[in-house]
Amino acid sequence: MATFIVLGNFTDQGIRNVKETTKRAEAFKAAAKKAGANVKELYWTMGQYDLVTVVEAPDDETATSLLLSAGMLGNIRSQTLRGFSAEEMGKIIGKMV
Repeated sequence: MATFIVLGNFTDQGIRNVKETTKRAEAFKAAAKKAGANVKELYWTMGQYDLVTVVEAPDDETATSLLLSAGMLGNIRSQTLRGFSAEEMGKIIGKMV
């Protein structure tokens, strides 16, 4: 499974309805499971981002579909980073010429 680090910010709609954020998080976890992905971690944060989530998905397409679906609800905007484990990075380095 590929790892994705998702940095999120509430939209105007999302902050107006912030009292529902934990319920929305549970719905996101359920949607991820249905899509074949797994939400490993989800944190509400202070600073530049309101949320940080670690998601495992079988491929880029699954992760993209899941995050586009979440964004379509209008409560968050996100930036997604592909993360690599030490083992994965070792394989990448091994392919260098």
